[in-house]
This record gives sequence, structure tokens and C-alpha cells, in this order.
Amino acid sequence: MNVTQLIDTANALMIDGKGLLAMDESNPTCNKRFAALGIAQTAENRRAYRNLIVTTPGLGDFISGAILFDETMRQQTNAGISFVEALKKAGIIPGIKVDMGAKDMAGFPGEKVTEGLDGLRSRLAEYAAMGAKFAKWRAVITIGEGIPTQACIDGNMHALARYAALCQEAGLVPIVEPEVLMDGSHMLELCLAATEKAQHALFDQLYQMRVDLRGVILKPNMVLPGKGCAHQDNVDRVADATVGCLLQHVPAILPGVAFLSGGQSAELASQRLSAMNVRFKGRMPWALTFSYSRAIQQPALELWKGQPANITLAQRALHHRAACNSAARRGLYNAAMEKQLV
Repeated sequence: MNVTQLIDTANALMIDGKGLLAMDESNPTCNKRFAALGIAQTAENRRAYRNLIVTTPGLGDFISGAILFDETMRQQTNAGISFVEALKKAGIIPGIKVDMGAKDMAGFPGEKVTEGLDGLRSRLAEYAAMGAKFAKWRAVITIGEGIPTQACIDGNMHALARYAALCQEAGLVPIVEPEVLMDGSHMLELCLAATEKAQHALFDQLYQMRVDLRGVILKPNMVLPGKGCAHQDNVDRVADATVGCLLQHVPAILPGVAFLSGGQSAELASQRLSAMNVRFKGRMPWALTFSYSRAIQQPALELWKGQPANITLAQRALHHRAACNSAARRGLYNAAMEKQLV
């Protein structure tokens, strides 16, 4: 393990004014989004869509790293260049999703545990040889009647820590993603309690597994009420609860925090991130940025619809959302930016 290299990569991913693009949807998830828009669910269309993303002019001005899926890692642009090399040429660090998905947790109805540790060491070595510099593993925590249980939290955080240790052994920066889901009608306070438990357990496990936190990035949920909750807290309340939680549970030595969007609208994800960087400027020991998927990609996907004639328009939308979130990263996002798409 080259600690200096890990630290350098983590800091490069958290460079000021930029964030991460999560383009690591599994094939079933990508196909589901295609189906909703009437796009044929084929490997070629998935490749064409990822080609649209990685060849967007100027994307590297706002995106420091991109998380890929296994299929995408092995595909090429229309020009015959691997997506990994295309990203590098754009100044974007390539990364890879390595978990095998959240599965039902035996004995714990309604809860899931993420699988993928078996064979992970060899897969990480392969991805590193292919050019990946970082990896991602997602755990999901559901809020409901009597859940999350401590067993679910502990099982998932233990797996995240073991994954992180294996990543660092392979020379890859681990992104650890303990996502408390937005699904449900719970109040913000319940999300806060679950998020606190998850983050506390995660860093305890990372410490036990001797993971060097200087080469780790946290990808958490924002602290939000459930999507079905009648009371939706305002942007400032979300910002205060989210960063307050991080300040309590995330060690200062960590280089950065990159939020998932988790089903938020594109505009709200930008507003909330910007509010955090405004309200807590100078008080956060780590960088606070984004690692969004739908909150950056969805507008472009809806414009593209699988039609080559729509590529330029879709790329403009993608570039615009990346620019909006870059501004949010610096606490400079405002609603007027939404009218600047040309």
C-alpha cells in the first residue's frame, strides 16, 4: 500500500470547485431508467449513453472523478478509446463500483446487507490494472417499523470497512457509502438518528480494520425527511442537521465528504449542498462536495431519449448540471443559474 499515493488521489478527487459523477448504475437499474423513457434496453444503448457522458465538452471543469460500472469499464467511445482513457484525457479520475448489490438480510425482514466481499481482492487488482484509481461500495439502511436494527447497521458497516481495507491494499481510494434511504414517511429526526448510528458504527469499524482515513472518502446521505412525509423541512434545516451530524461523527482527518443525491430533484440537491457550504464555511475540517447520479444525469437522459440527434442538447444539460453543482460546492449556487442553460 502506497499511502502517499492514496492521499494524493483522495485530495485530487476533493479538489476545490469539483465533485464526482456517479455513472455506475447497474445494468438492471440503467435498463429501468431507459424503459421509463422508451429507450431500448440494449448494451449498445448503454454504451452510447455513457459515450454521451464521457465526451461532454468541458465536463472535467466541474467533475474530478467518475464512478463506473463493470460493463462501462470495459466499453469504448465511438472513437474506439476506452472510457477509462477518455475520462483521463478529460482530466477526470476513473473509479469503479465493486459491491454486488444489497440483498435481503437473513432473519431481518425489511433490511438488507450488501454482498461482494468474496473474490474482491482479485477484482480490485484487475480494476487497478485497467486504470481505476478509486472504488465505491454502497450499503443501504431502511427506516421503518422497528428498523433499522443495530445488527443491520453493524453488518453493513463491517463489510464497508473490510472493503475499504482491501481497496487500500490494492492502491485504490475507497469511497464508503452508508446510505440511509429516503423511502418512507418518517420525519427528519428519525433520519438523523439512523444516520448518526450508521456513521458512528462505520468509523468504529474503519478504525478496527486499520484503514488509513487520510485515503478515504465518505459518501453519505443528506439528513432528510422521508419522501412520503407531509412535512418537508426547508433547505437551511436540512443543511444544519446534515453538517451537524457530520461534525459529530466524521473525523477531521478525512479528506472529504461527497453526498449522494438519493432521489432528490436536481435543483434541491444543488440548493441543499450550496446551503451547507454557505452556512458552515470555515467550520468544516473536510471538503464538502457531491457524488450525484440522477441529480446530474436525469435531465440529460430525458433529452437524449436514445436519439443521436439529441446528443448535443443532452450534453449541454449534463454540463449545466455539473456547473450548478460545482457552484454549490463553493456555496455560490442560486436559482438564477437554472435559467442559464444555452
